[in-house]
Amino acid sequence: MRDLDFLKIFLGILFIAVIVLSFVTGKPVRGYGDEFRIFYYHVPCAIVSFIAFLVNLIYSMKYLRSRYYLDDMKAASAAEIGIVFGVLATLTGAIFAKITWGTYWNWDIRQTSIVVLLAVYGAYFALRTAVEPEERRSAFSAVYAILAFIAVPTFGFVVPRLYDSLHPKDTLVSGGKIALGGTVAVVFFGSLIAFTILFFWLFNLRWRTGLLERSRMEKSYE
Repeated sequence: MRDLDFLKIFLGILFIAVIVLSFVTGKPVRGYGDEFRIFYYHVPCAIVSFIAFLVNLIYSMKYLRSRYYLDDMKAASAAEIGIVFGVLATLTGAIFAKITWGTYWNWDIRQTSIVVLLAVYGAYFALRTAVEPEERRSAFSAVYAILAFIAVPTFGFVVPRLYDSLHPKDTLVSGGKIALGGTVAVVFFGSLIAFTILFFWLFNLRWRTGLLERSRMEKSYE
């Protein structure tokens, strides 16, 4: 319990530091105004959504080996939170687009790709609600999740680089090296660490809540 309290305090302090520093440090990329400071939140949210989908893949593979319902529950929890972070990445990107290009949605390849990716994982939950009984639903979902993860590198990295895009390029990595430096790197990676910790905290909270709901339902049938 003390460890959890410490984590909450640490996470709160880290987010406060990131928020303050994101406004007082220099602009992340030359050629853009203060609107580009949303970069400190947009990119970490996108990366954490990919991490969440990776966790979904790992627990889906574990379920196919173990057939243990808790692995399926953890897989679903990770995908659920991954969609939330993906939506946050989309919304912050749309805000940047509105300020920079005058409209929230430009059908840019980056915007379209992340929507397709979110649709793929949205279908994961559609499948979960459509298939019964539980063992069959979990197995089908696990197989789908393994195949769905192909969309993460495809629409997250490959497809956006095959077409011209309005999206800023080489802001994070350039020439195989980290393009950030100084306080910009400190704030960015601080934000990435904060959002990653937040994900695992929410993930742990979500599957434990699901476990309690399951126990309550089982008791109601007794």
